Amino acid sequence: MSFVPNNRNKHNGPTAQGPTDAADAEQQAAERNLKRKCIDFHNPAVIDLTQRLYRKTCRSSYMRFSADYLQPNSSFLRLMGMPLSTVAAPNVSEAYLTHLAHVTRAKNSTPVMCLSWTPGGRRLLTGNQEGEFTLWDGITFGFELIMSAHDTSFRCMAWSHNRNYLLTSDAGGNIKYWSPSIAPVKELDSHNAQPIHSLSFAPGDTKFVSCGDDATVRVFDWATISEERVLEGHGWDVKCVQWHPRSSLICSGSKDNLVKLWDPRAGSNLSTLYGHKNTVTKVAWNDNGNWLLTASRDQLIKVYDIRAMKELCSLKGHNKEVTSIAWHPLFESVFASGGMDGTLLYWNVGPKGSDDPVARVPFAHDMAIWDLAWHPCGHMLATASNDRQTKFWARNRLGSISGMPQDNKESSSEILHDEMELGNHVGIVIGKRGATIISMQRSSGTKMHVDQVRRVLQIEGTAKQIENVKKRVGALLDRVSNDNSRDGMDLAPTMFS
Repeated sequence: MSFVPNNRNKHNGPTAQGPTDAADAEQQAAERNLKRKCIDFHNPAVIDLTQRLYRKTCRSSYMRFSADYLQPNSSFLRLMGMPLSTVAAPNVSEAYLTHLAHVTRAKNSTPVMCLSWTPGGRRLLTGNQEGEFTLWDGITFGFELIMSAHDTSFRCMAWSHNRNYLLTSDAGGNIKYWSPSIAPVKELDSHNAQPIHSLSFAPGDTKFVSCGDDATVRVFDWATISEERVLEGHGWDVKCVQWHPRSSLICSGSKDNLVKLWDPRAGSNLSTLYGHKNTVTKVAWNDNGNWLLTASRDQLIKVYDIRAMKELCSLKGHNKEVTSIAWHPLFESVFASGGMDGTLLYWNVGPKGSDDPVARVPFAHDMAIWDLAWHPCGHMLATASNDRQTKFWARNRLGSISGMPQDNKESSSEILHDEMELGNHVGIVIGKRGATIISMQRSSGTKMHVDQVRRVLQIEGTAKQIENVKKRVGALLDRVSNDNSRDGMDLAPTMFS
C-alpha cells in the first residue's frame, strides 16, 4: 500500500512540508516492514518429519546417538528439532527454558491474572485484572486483539479436552463459555457471587468443576449449564481444583491447608492429605494419572503417588510463596513453578530426578507469577505476572548455561554481605514503586534491601556482584548530586539579581 500525503493547500499543490512528509512516510513504511524477533517452530518440525524415517522409535542407545550431534555453536541452531523428537529417548534438558525470548505489555496494562495457548499454539490468550482478553501472536509475539470479557477481574481460564470451548471465571462468581474464535456462547452465576479461582473439565468434556471463596467445590453439567453437586468439606476458601485426566476423581486445595480427593458421582470425600502447613495455592495432575503435584504458601512443592497414597518428595527451592505450577506437556517428570517474588524454577522429579531445581531464573518477573502455560509443542513457556507483563521463555542457545545450577553452586560458596551509605538519597535508590532497586537486583543477580532508618543499602551476593552494584549505585548518586549542584548554580544569579 502506497502512502499518499494528505497535506495540500487550497490550490491543490504540495505544501512546503511535502518532502518532510514523504520522508516520514518512508520511515513509517520501513518500521511496518521491520522484521521482528520471533520463534518459529515450523523449521524444527520439518527437520523432525524428514528425519523420523531414519530413527528408531525406541528407547535404545542407538536412538540416542543416531540423531545429529549438536555442538555449542550458533551455526547448529538450524539443526535443532522439536522436544517431541527426543521423547523416545528423553533429553529433558530441552525443557529447561531459561532464555527470555520476548516481553509483552499492553497499553494501559493491569496485572495479568491468567493465560492459555489457543488450540494449535498459534496465539496466546491472557486475562487481566480489568476483565479484558488480550491476544498475542505466538510466533512474532505481536499484539493482535484486546476485548472486554468480564465486569471484574479474571481468575482463570480452561480449554475443554477437545479444544472446542473455553471456560473463564472472574472475581464476581461469573462463568462464561467461549468458542475458539473468542465469541461468547453462554454464561452463568455461581458460588454466591464469590471469586471463582479455578475451573477444570472432566475427561469426557460432559462435566466441569469449579471452586471459590465460598469454601465449596461445585460440579456442573456442560450441556444443560446446571449445577449437579456441591462438595462441602473444606473449612475455608478453596483456591484450586482439578479433575483427574482419565478417572472420576477431583482434587482440591484450600486455605485450610488441606488437599482433598473427591468422588464427583457420590459427592463424597475420599481422602485428605495433610502435607502442607499453609494455604494450598495450586494442584496439578500429571498426565500419567498417578502423580499429584501440590504447591503452597509454605514455600514447598509436594509430589504424591495416589496409587499408594504417599508422598514421593517434598521440594524446597522457593524463598517466597509458590503461586503457580505446570507440568511439561511431553516430558512427564518435568514441571515449572513460579513464586511470589518472581522467581521461575524448573524441576525434574521421579527415579532419575532430583530434589533440587535443575534450572533457575531468579528475577524472571518483578512481582508474583500468577500463571504458567507451556506451548503444546513444549518448546516455549509463557508466564503471567502481577508486574503487568507477559513473558515468553524459550530453549537456551547452544553452548549457553544460563540458569543452570553450575552457576549457582559456584556463587553460593562465596555469598557475602555488605552495606553502602546512601545519605539523603534513599528514595533515589528505591525508585518509583521500587522500580530502580528491582531493576538493579534483576540485572546484577544480587539481593538488595534499603534500611530507611539507618539510610544504608544492604547487599547480598558474590564479591564481584557487590562491587558492580556499588559502582552502579555510586554513579547514580554522583549523577544526582551533580544535577542538584548545577540547579543550585543556575538559581543563584536569579536569587541575587
